Amino acid sequence: MIVNDALIEKLAHLSRLEFAYEEKDVIKKDLEKMIGFIDKLNELDTSGVEPLLHMSDNVNVFRSDTVKGQISREDVFKNAPLHDNEFFKVPKVIKK
Repeated sequence: MIVNDALIEKLAHLSRLEFAYEEKDVIKKDLEKMIGFIDKLNELDTSGVEPLLHMSDNVNVFRSDTVKGQISREDVFKNAPLHDNEFFKVPKVIKK
């Protein structure tokens, strides 16, 4: 693939970006490096290699949830500065 000014203009239009003239040279060099890297990857023999959906074979490594102890409502609100025995009360932070 050839990276030229027309390609950069097309990509800029599609991505709704505007580039200064000096930036186009940097972008052109970066795109050429990226395309060169992809071309290098295309040289690899991947026959017989199955595509990966995940990086590991582990399906679910999370532990199962278990309920371990409970705290009474009174103990929960014991150290709360403001509460109404059902909810914590906090100062208003959004002003209308």
